[in-house]
Amino acid sequence: MKRNTTKKIFSAILVAAMSLSLLVGCGGSEAPAATEEAPAATEEAAPAAEATEEAPAAEEAASGDVVTLNVTRATFNLATPDSAQVKKVEDAVNAYIADKGLNVQIVLTDIGSGEYTDKANLALANNEINLLWTASWESVIGTNDLVPQNAVYDLTDLLPGTALYESMDAGQWEATKYNGRNYFIPVYKDNVEGYDLIARKELVDKYGWDLSAVKSLKDIEPMLEDCKAEGLKYPYLTQKTAMFYRWYINDFDFVTADATANWIGVDKATGEMVDTILTPQYKEFCTLMAEWAEKGYISEDDVTKTTTDTTTQTQDWGFTWWTDLPVNAEAESRYGQEIAFQSITDRWAHSTSALGSCYCVTANSTEEQAKAAIDFMGLLYTDTKLADMWTFGIEGEDFTYDANGHVEQTSEKYNHSMWESVSATAISPMTNQPDNFGDLYKDFNGGAKTSPAAGFRPDKTPVEAQFAACQNVFEQYGFPLENGGIPAADVEATIEAYQAALDEAGYQDILAEYTAQFNAWKAGN
Repeated sequence: MKRNTTKKIFSAILVAAMSLSLLVGCGGSEAPAATEEAPAATEEAAPAAEATEEAPAAEEAASGDVVTLNVTRATFNLATPDSAQVKKVEDAVNAYIADKGLNVQIVLTDIGSGEYTDKANLALANNEINLLWTASWESVIGTNDLVPQNAVYDLTDLLPGTALYESMDAGQWEATKYNGRNYFIPVYKDNVEGYDLIARKELVDKYGWDLSAVKSLKDIEPMLEDCKAEGLKYPYLTQKTAMFYRWYINDFDFVTADATANWIGVDKATGEMVDTILTPQYKEFCTLMAEWAEKGYISEDDVTKTTTDTTTQTQDWGFTWWTDLPVNAEAESRYGQEIAFQSITDRWAHSTSALGSCYCVTANSTEEQAKAAIDFMGLLYTDTKLADMWTFGIEGEDFTYDANGHVEQTSEKYNHSMWESVSATAISPMTNQPDNFGDLYKDFNGGAKTSPAAGFRPDKTPVEAQFAACQNVFEQYGFPLENGGIPAADVEATIEAYQAALDEAGYQDILAEYTAQFNAWKAGN
């Protein structure tokens, strides 16, 4: 990034920060309107009768026997889903589950990940969804947002004895509970958390890089210089992501499970709740990102959020980050090229690591629809043909099987990945994955370290307005700090301004509330 560009971004941040300060003082700390619009349910998060009578999502098929479920999920591998092909998959799924004797009809909506939060939240507010894909890291409609809003159906009493419940070990259901209740259906994938640096193997071979010697981010600087000399637009691609939340999980459990709220966490060394913005680690990371931007290793596109989820499918980058998987070769199929990997963090079991991808039944659904959703998900998580169809599309159009029964994706119209679709134990391996794909996931999930805060899920309700205001402050300060948008010489002063703005937005209330909740949780465990 050119120096004059970073100065422009820095200046813009200061102007925006002044505006933010005025907003906070004038009621700008209120929760976002999207939160206020979320559908409410009863105290037990069961469906409200009035909502189900009016909601199109509650209508059944004309036969009176078949239950209709409106399903909404994100598409990460395509910038824009092909609606005609999605409809073709919907029809094929409905024909297949009907043959299996399942009295359920699916109405499938795929939304590109770039628009997913806004569109899904609007549909949720309008009671247009019965089965929703979400994740702990999603904003607005994330797992930590939906439970306090009573926007999800309590499935606890409906799950035991079902094919869905038996499709994974009981520990998965325990790990994903909120207040002792099951509101979410986890996707059985890499349900522990760790992060890798990845590089295009073409470059690794060309320059002879020894990735095994890389133990920290700073170790790749000579390699980033090679990428710059190569003329790459993105020597280090952040994927428009604030990465302190991920790169420093060996040090902190970011209990908010939200990258926009990485300003609080449990120090794993001391077991205490801390203000992470004031730690030496935060200054270290932001300074490194600033230096990389000034050296031309980070593009301003990541700061301005103009990179896309498909940028990784190009040859314009050298290094980026990757969530560690039991079979990391998935990156090669997702990015369409050979990839080399190097772990940077350990693997950890956190409170929300098993909720990195999941489904939920919405609170506006009827009990009949909730049971139908469990039946459908039970078949989806145990039937390989259905799992393949749901993830890969129509055989012969969107994917093919090789002689070993492994999947090769061939379509630009319909393309999902296992991690956001189905259980690893049900789906067919891809051509670059081993036969024992599902077993590898079981072993992977069993070999992680456990955070001292595992099982703690803070309730932000008492400080919801302050929390939302601090998330806005993050967008003004934290995001550019963590993406190289601040000159290195200004990092320390900007962190001080960031903390001051957080405090003005009510951060100390959050820290006190979360500390009290965490100490109470520790006392009871």
